[in-house]
Amino acid sequence: MNSFLETLGDLISQMKDTQQNAVEQAASLGAEAIRNDGWVHFFGSGHSVIPVHEAFPRYGVFVGLHPLTDPRLMWFNVLGPGGVRELLWLEREEGYVEKYLDHQPLAPGDVLVVFSHSGRNSAPVEAAMYARERGLSVVAVTAKANLSRPAGHSSGKFTADLADVVIDTGAPVEDAVVHLEGWGAPLGGVSTILACAVTVELVTRIAANLLESGITMPTFVSPTVPGASVEANDAVFEVFQERLFRSNLRPRN
Repeated sequence: MNSFLETLGDLISQMKDTQQNAVEQAASLGAEAIRNDGWVHFFGSGHSVIPVHEAFPRYGVFVGLHPLTDPRLMWFNVLGPGGVRELLWLEREEGYVEKYLDHQPLAPGDVLVVFSHSGRNSAPVEAAMYARERGLSVVAVTAKANLSRPAGHSSGKFTADLADVVIDTGAPVEDAVVHLEGWGAPLGGVSTILACAVTVELVTRIAANLLESGITMPTFVSPTVPGASVEANDAVFEVFQERLFRSNLRPRN
């Protein structure tokens, strides 16, 4: 049996060795957006919502990062309303994402980070298209191995085709990496964990880039940190809300 943790560790090491330049480019774009009072937006559907949740609000993250989380594009039930089958249908349905993003504060100069293991479903592809058409920089976090598959969108495009920067997680097409003799199907998906690692790497590198310019942002801190408290984070949310209000007044395109 191949160990899940060993395989995961190998994939993280591979990402570290091969994706440094891409991550640094994405962090530079993100820091520039925040310096200009803009946002780094994060988008995903299905399990790719999980790395979006890691972006904000999360201990160790800061104002300027904006999660785009549509409840209809994530599952919170197995069957029935909010279930997996409805989600799998909607994230492949062309034309939906534009209706969701039209109500979000995306503007030229911002950055959109799009998470999608396959990079081929309509939701992430059309999110990337929407952002590009409106002057945002696009960062695709995906597994390039999927580019060998047929496109899933009528445009023939993958998220990687629409991005200014592509960060390759290196996850295999089948996602799961543990093979047990006699079980049949592979077990142990890695794509979500790898994408979450990319989120945190981006967040910390954006912060380092901002700090080089003498800029720090209000940061969401665990109450276990000396001097911090649950109530202290209310100030972070207030700044987030004020920035969101200002950004809704910006020209959209």
